[in-house]
Amino acid sequence: MGARVGVSTNVSVSGTVAAGWEPVREEFAAFVAAEAHSPEAQLAVYRDGRRVVDLWAGEDTDADTLTGVYSITKGGAFLVVALLAQDGVLELERPVSAYWPEFTGGGKERLTVRQLVSHQAGLLNTAEGFDYAEIADDALIAARLAAQEPHWEPGTAYGYHAFVIGALTGEVVRRATGRSLQEVFEERIRAPYGLDLYMGLPPALEGRWKPVLDMLPTPKQLAAAAAGGNAVPELLPVAFNAHREPAMDLVVYANHPKVKALGPASAGGVGTARGVAGMYAAAISDVDGRPPLLEPETAAECARLHTPGDDRVTAGTDQFGLGFERQPAVGPRAFGHSGAAGGQGWADPATGIAYGYTRRRFGFPGGAAPENDRLTAAVLRAAAQA
Repeated sequence: MGARVGVSTNVSVSGTVAAGWEPVREEFAAFVAAEAHSPEAQLAVYRDGRRVVDLWAGEDTDADTLTGVYSITKGGAFLVVALLAQDGVLELERPVSAYWPEFTGGGKERLTVRQLVSHQAGLLNTAEGFDYAEIADDALIAARLAAQEPHWEPGTAYGYHAFVIGALTGEVVRRATGRSLQEVFEERIRAPYGLDLYMGLPPALEGRWKPVLDMLPTPKQLAAAAAGGNAVPELLPVAFNAHREPAMDLVVYANHPKVKALGPASAGGVGTARGVAGMYAAAISDVDGRPPLLEPETAAECARLHTPGDDRVTAGTDQFGLGFERQPAVGPRAFGHSGAAGGQGWADPATGIAYGYTRRRFGFPGGAAPENDRLTAAVLRAAAQA
């Protein structure tokens, strides 16, 4: 790694980069300097299993700071499913009901595991929604949704199952293996690589945890949002547990003690950028003498488009591979997942790059923060020249 970073801004940027990756450091520093409020951010990048970028910035954030990573957690959940399918433990074309007999009604009995993982079940929430303690409990969510009437005929459309997909796929994992998805993630992925990415924060690490912070949008951002006047898709509040009274607060969710302790597989993980990037590096590269977790054919399935057309929840288009979000800005073989506070993680087998970005300051207006585009472009340019 190269020299320690220092820039003349009101928020310090720290960390190291390997030779040839200095432009990524410069892009990160420029973004931080331009922010109206400290993002409390971390950035890590691996190339062919070796960490080449390790940066952080903030008034109360360092390289080891753990925080809620929201739907970046889904990447770990989908990696578990991909591994079990690769092992032959899960059959992607088999009906979910073959593993989970209670999963019936409204056409659910015909839904395959592949369709479930790619957000095609139509089971976004219950009519009454979930309180914070309930939405932290994947087993409870799965039990309630097993008899729920779907919003569309399962397998005929797709929509982002924002806070329940981990519970649904996790129940299939539990029925097939006798272990929770969180336990399989710990045993197969997190522990062997010593990753700082947890589905359930160990009490011993509580001192390293820092809360997600409320977003502080600038007046310009607020004005632009107000001028946009875009209608909210009908199912979006349902999928994000905002149709209940009171609506769920995403910042409160990530900081809730039960969410932090149980690590719901949809959005309740806790980690660092090093942990996120390290997971994706392990998926596609040799790391510390260990072969890639995914065989090339499995990695290709993770990235292959499973959901052509429009997402009924977010109104996005051509969204998902095998659960993972597709990464068109990176390349056709890339796969990963963003998080509501602005974080992002992805892997690209074509370049051997694994990327992890976290921020504790909730980015406006939520979802993958815009700086990811700039940082990703800088990473890809450096990789092409390295």
